[in-house]
Amino acid sequence: MRRSPLPSPRERAAAVILVHGLWTPATVFALHDHWLRRDGYRVLRFGYASVRATLTENAQQLSRFIATTDAAEIHLVGHSLGGLIILDVLRQTPDARLRRALLLGTPCLGSDCARRLAALPGMPVLLGRSIMQWLSRSAGAPCSPPPNIEVGVLAGTRSLGFGRVLRGLPRPNDGVVALVETQLPGAADFLALPVAHSQMLASRRCAAQIASFLHTGRFQHAQPA
Repeated sequence: MRRSPLPSPRERAAAVILVHGLWTPATVFALHDHWLRRDGYRVLRFGYASVRATLTENAQQLSRFIATTDAAEIHLVGHSLGGLIILDVLRQTPDARLRRALLLGTPCLGSDCARRLAALPGMPVLLGRSIMQWLSRSAGAPCSPPPNIEVGVLAGTRSLGFGRVLRGLPRPNDGVVALVETQLPGAADFLALPVAHSQMLASRRCAAQIASFLHTGRFQHAQPA
């Protein structure tokens, strides 16, 4: 009997696709890329037009990127707007190879900060078509994730950035996104860490929690002393 060829190492390794946020390039995930590779994952960084393209267009582009990824198992990790794009992809009929998705500082339930900035002259253009499309949706909130995909949410509680400029931003917040805005209905797990919005991209504590969720589907809630 003729045996089927064994999968290559590239095909055997689970792939992690990193999706950056607003106003940033894919290179902002360089540290997490490095740490995830050390954990044995194939890591791909998805770049997109966070200002010029709509949320729908970017989600379609990510879907095509996933479809061309040659891995038997795929995980998604998105920061801020990147998480909203991931949720839009999961709304559609998802790729059967998708296992887990992790959202970092993603305003799943709307954004007081974005709404207030969008009301200022000239800011809708700077915020871009993805954010403005998302804000135009009813309540700005996504549907719950499909039951066959585990979604984890990491939130920050260190208020740096816009949080010190825009008075009245709900507390606690990470300087951009309020904690309550990150709490996605139907998420498999949720954890808040004392980090600011952008610090999530360089935090070893976040990296450890990302590794935990991708491996087990749960965060490490018992922190060492």
